[in-house]
Amino acid sequence: MRELVAAVIQLGPIQKADSRSAVVDRMIALLDEAKRQGATFAVFPELTFTTFFPRWYMEDQAEINRWFERAMPNPTTAPLFERAKEHGMGMYIGYAELTPDDRHFNTSILTDTDSTIIGKYRKIHLPGHEEYDSERAFQHLEKRYFEPGDLGFPVWRAHGGVMGMAICNDRRWPETYRVMGLQGVEMISLGYNTPSVNSQRAQEGPDARLFHHRLSVQAGAYQNSCWVLAAAKAGVEDGYPLIGGSVIVDPEGYIVAESKTEGDEVLVHACDLDRCAFGRSTIFDFARHRRIEHYGLITEQTGPTS
Repeated sequence: MRELVAAVIQLGPIQKADSRSAVVDRMIALLDEAKRQGATFAVFPELTFTTFFPRWYMEDQAEINRWFERAMPNPTTAPLFERAKEHGMGMYIGYAELTPDDRHFNTSILTDTDSTIIGKYRKIHLPGHEEYDSERAFQHLEKRYFEPGDLGFPVWRAHGGVMGMAICNDRRWPETYRVMGLQGVEMISLGYNTPSVNSQRAQEGPDARLFHHRLSVQAGAYQNSCWVLAAAKAGVEDGYPLIGGSVIVDPEGYIVAESKTEGDEVLVHACDLDRCAFGRSTIFDFARHRRIEHYGLITEQTGPTS
């Protein structure tokens, strides 16, 4: 048995007026709770340190840039990294990254137990739109504020297993899981901020949003025989609600832990990484059963032909 005691740390709402330092204090308290429950690895949400700012239409680049981090850690976030190092805990953290050459990404990082950053991922499947859309119930401007990720879907050998990362909308795309599955991934961490209502279909409310969220992560885990740890930022941010539904999903697609609220919450589960082996040696033995000669369209074209 290769056991990794992992914590999915859900954050309740972060208002536009909340300071990063106040958010970091909340994160430290939740990390402390995860440690008390025996966790050695913690997963935080997408865009952990701020409100979900892509809901706001902005034209002033200076205003946009204030939501981004030029370095990680930085003086404001350093106390979180210091506490994780004291606890001997690794982390997955999502944030808005502004690079030295002025590029903007929706990013996550993976740290070792000494808070060394050992992996970086940049969100590839950006949802939403680029310009203000008066027909939407609210804006979802990720395509305006971020570039598509340029790092692919790598994996890292860390924390006793093979670790991967994804962010929010990535979880809805089977290619996300399969590319990492083909690299032997055993645990995928992902953070998300998912509105409780579809901005283009108001009748698609929280129940449907949670259904499709669970469906996506459970299918990804099952079809690639890996653990999936999904951490939400949830609750009502400046009048705009986000779903909760943080989950830990096992390699057979079962939910073994799920949040009960839309506030700050910690889920802890002892994940046996060796449980990935059964599916990979039977129904999802890729080497025996995949037929790549028939999959060419997946990489030859993006949209469907008429």
